[in-house]
Amino acid sequence: MPVPASKVWVTGLTVGATAAVAVLAVQADKGPHPTAAAARPSASASAGASPAPTKSAGPVAVPDGSGTGARIVYSLGQKRVWLVDASDAARRTFTVWPGTVSPDLGSYTVSSRNEATTGSDGVEIENIVYFAAKSGISIAFSNAVDGSSPPPAEGKQTGGVRMRAADGAALWTFGETGTTVVVVK
Repeated sequence: MPVPASKVWVTGLTVGATAAVAVLAVQADKGPHPTAAAARPSASASAGASPAPTKSAGPVAVPDGSGTGARIVYSLGQKRVWLVDASDAARRTFTVWPGTVSPDLGSYTVSSRNEATTGSDGVEIENIVYFAAKSGISIAFSNAVDGSSPPPAEGKQTGGVRMRAADGAALWTFGETGTTVVVVK
């Protein structure tokens, strides 16, 4: 029986995304990329806003109850994202800086993507991956073009889940429209 074209297409996309994430991970292991060295936090970045590096002996495990198959897992409590492949293996995990509006726990899909724009906090952002909305606020993953972490929003409602530039590029490659996003505690 011939394989339907849609399965071949989905398999090709999955293989391509996994390969791209693997290439990015290898590049990240080789040290700073020339553009990453130039992407220093701006003066607008607050001193305490950067998440501390994880001090665990091994990789941080994908949270239980986050589903199966290829997905993006976002833990509100850990302020961490996992890019999980179709075999349920975490291909990348990293800390994030959440906005002031968090999505409800549950399963979503990437609804749209935007290469670059200005965030509601006035910061130029890129690799924007939208997946939820709450109280009229769009919630999306992104990274600041200048590499800064967002300062605390004073009186503003922001739905941006920010990350470092290399992590934003990896999530952009992995998080095609229709990709599952699971939000856990």
